[in-house]
Amino acid sequence: MAKSVKLQSCKAMRDKLFIGPKVRLLRLARGWKLEPCAARLGVSASYLSQIEANQRPVTARVLIDVMRVFEVDAASLDAADDQRMIADLREATADPIQDGEAPSLHELKAAVANTPNLAKAYLALHHAYRRLDERLKTTDEAVSLDERGAASALLPYEEVRDFFHYKNNYIHNLDIAAEALAEDLGLGGADAPQLVLERRLRDGLGVRVKDSGEPDLLRRFDKAAGLLVLGAAQSQATRSFQMAYQIVATTLADAVEAELAAVGFRSESAAKVCRTALLNYAAGAMLLPYERFREAARAARHDVEQLSLTFQTSLEQVFHRLSTLQRPGARGVPFYFVRVDQAGNITKRHSATRLQFARFGGTCPLWNVHDAFARPDAWLVQLAEMPDGVRYVSIAKGVVKPSGAYLRPDRRYALGLGCEVQYADSLVYAQGLDLAGPTAPIGVSCRICERDDCAQRAFPPVDRAFEVYENERRLAPFELGLGFQQSR
Repeated sequence: MAKSVKLQSCKAMRDKLFIGPKVRLLRLARGWKLEPCAARLGVSASYLSQIEANQRPVTARVLIDVMRVFEVDAASLDAADDQRMIADLREATADPIQDGEAPSLHELKAAVANTPNLAKAYLALHHAYRRLDERLKTTDEAVSLDERGAASALLPYEEVRDFFHYKNNYIHNLDIAAEALAEDLGLGGADAPQLVLERRLRDGLGVRVKDSGEPDLLRRFDKAAGLLVLGAAQSQATRSFQMAYQIVATTLADAVEAELAAVGFRSESAAKVCRTALLNYAAGAMLLPYERFREAARAARHDVEQLSLTFQTSLEQVFHRLSTLQRPGARGVPFYFVRVDQAGNITKRHSATRLQFARFGGTCPLWNVHDAFARPDAWLVQLAEMPDGVRYVSIAKGVVKPSGAYLRPDRRYALGLGCEVQYADSLVYAQGLDLAGPTAPIGVSCRICERDDCAQRAFPPVDRAFEVYENERRLAPFELGLGFQQSR
């Protein structure tokens, strides 16, 4: 733990960590005046005042004293949440509905640092506008369909997605409970996971497991009969996951409800979606216990196939779990994880890195995750660079899930995983990769991408002026200007 604090303190010094508003909120929450609080921290009142006003960054010593005095860990003072909010604000303020000049990146950073609650309120207002706009656009279709379902189906999922997004995709109490449950079950011992899980269901919970030939069935639980029905067409890894889900749904129900109560979702639909998501999280955390999985991942240099064989789980379960290794004091490599369908829709997204995903619109076509559909048997590795200059080692893998019936189409996904190049030595996929060589210049989405020279650009960014020439045609039918587009 001391080593971890030291490393994070050194990082804070390199990045000039400004945590003023967070320190002020911690102080006010305890009802402390400025002078007594400064005395507890061993600094002058004027120095603490400058820190709270973000006029001075914290030193390594002050950071450690803040953690000690306020009894918080480094994660709660991390700037990762600020970076997520800045990325969200940048996309929201680039929306064509905005009138006048868009705020600069410096202004957005200042807003997040000094008025975080105001920034959150602005984001909530923008999200409400987008939902209303989507509802209006589906009015014609809603006349012949169920209006409520057609217009507001995305609302609960967006709310839950934001919950995990700002939790850094790590739910501490649930993860700890799932790890303890895995040890209690004896997972990782001599018996195969499916045998351990089925035995606990039968002997511990009085639940029988039965197969079904229904091609689209994953799991059906009949509580009255004590019967768990699993789709026989599903892989053993999927069947094990569904059994794990049923075990945590019974055993860790109180822990899940405690998380839901702490969030206070605005709708019952969002709470239901999140309950399922939390149970999925707990099932994955039980099958891939944190410490054992983190050590195995480090030893295997994050070889997804090797980890899948070791823990007898699917590739997707390993991809997902790698993106959750953010336990305070025992962090793994910070990864992003994404699952994309053939239409380019992001059906799962999590990021413990600085790379953020677009909330609206499509993803960058230059990202290797799109190439994975054409080469499902290959592991694609890409050295990618975002417009901010941050480089990533990006891994992509196509996945085909058989339907179990000739007349039903197979399900096809592309999975993406990546981390910043500073962690490349920890990845087997970076073997032989020229980290100083040329990169693939990718972006978040065309609508907010800053690049001027992208041949794959679909349309101009919404915060840039552009010119269309009648007598000249290049790859892009427009040329980007330097300033903000005033008339929209």
